[in-house]
Amino acid sequence: MTAAVARTGLAPSPLRGEGWGEGLPERAASHISSVPRQPLLQLEKINSFYGPVQAHFDLDLEVRPGQIVSLLGGNASGKSTTMKVVLGLLKPRSGDVRFEGKSIVGLGTPQVIRRGIGSVPEARRLFPAMTVRENLLMGAYARNDRKGVAEDLGRMLDLFPRVAERIEFQAGTLSGGEQQMVAMARALMGRPKLLCMDEPTMGLSPLYVDKVLALIAQINGQGVSVFMVEQNASLALQIAHYGYVLQTGRIALRGPARELLADARIRDAYLGGGDAARTAS
Repeated sequence: MTAAVARTGLAPSPLRGEGWGEGLPERAASHISSVPRQPLLQLEKINSFYGPVQAHFDLDLEVRPGQIVSLLGGNASGKSTTMKVVLGLLKPRSGDVRFEGKSIVGLGTPQVIRRGIGSVPEARRLFPAMTVRENLLMGAYARNDRKGVAEDLGRMLDLFPRVAERIEFQAGTLSGGEQQMVAMARALMGRPKLLCMDEPTMGLSPLYVDKVLALIAQINGQGVSVFMVEQNASLALQIAHYGYVLQTGRIALRGPARELLADARIRDAYLGGGDAARTAS
């Protein structure tokens, strides 16, 4: 008996619906040829500030439907600030953010989430005193289809069997890797078209790093596009389709993930050298 049947009484079914597809690829990049041309998410000429300090300089990037896109960079490069701009937590001084062709600049985070963007924040940000089940249901707060929510809860427990084992535990008692899985499942409960993940492998043991990356590729194979901010370039590019390297608020490198993985300029970009920025395409 599957976790879904045991925990919810509902038979599991393939993930589908708004933002969901079918089938699991051997590797995330296996279905890249079918990706439509129009971007799902597009940031254009973004200039953002914290008070007088500029964080982004004419930032351009995009995520196309079906892709995993990794935004890479060292500390203080502007990666997490980019995620804040997408999620409506920081309004850029100039430039535009479009989702499905429509501007979302000026929308609050709840409105952005309702448009179909899910968030897995840095450090998970669970409700530690609430049970795992309660945390998962919080991800569906904007939905009013009770039957659909129950069905999706069952699917999450099948997709994340470790979460199913901890379903009645307080979230604060789980390990870091288990909490990361809960955070991912919570975001998916909103049926997002795009999943934004901020440093998903940060602070995890090597075992859980591998598990989380495999789950990201699996989720992408089931129809959810992924925008992933990550510091570990070699790991992120192994599952991504496309990558950007951010350096002090500017894109230093960009390109297909396989090409970036073999590009010696990645190291220069991380260490703050100028060669990457001068030769970036």
